[in-house]
Amino acid sequence: MYKKILVPLGGPTLDDRLLRHVADLALAVGAEVLLLRVAHYHTRDAQAHEVEEAQEYLEHAQAKMEADGVRATTIVRHGEPVQEIVSLAESSGADLIAMGTHGHSELKHLLVGSVAEGVLRATTIPVLFVKPHGTA
Repeated sequence: MYKKILVPLGGPTLDDRLLRHVADLALAVGAEVLLLRVAHYHTRDAQAHEVEEAQEYLEHAQAKMEADGVRATTIVRHGEPVQEIVSLAESSGADLIAMGTHGHSELKHLLVGSVAEGVLRATTIPVLFVKPHGTA
């Protein structure tokens, strides 16, 4: 089924539930997980700080995944999030992209103007959306 799942991470509010779902899925199908954080700094001074912060965040997420028995790799990229997510998904051979969403009640509000919408429109790779809370 799935062999490589790309998981772009945006922050703790969205990511905790997403990571639990991805860990369960990866264990069930034996998939490898790629944890991605896209840094989009605007100045040279911000670059080093944002990359370091992103790497620390990813290492924490990786430790959670590995504690659950999931093989996970971390990647930090910089640039426009949609472009970087789609580019990595294609170049890495990911066969699923799993993303957190803000959990709006209507699909239209969930996707319009968001990174999620951009990724969905820009790739043919299946995309799984996970809301931050257990609401339907």
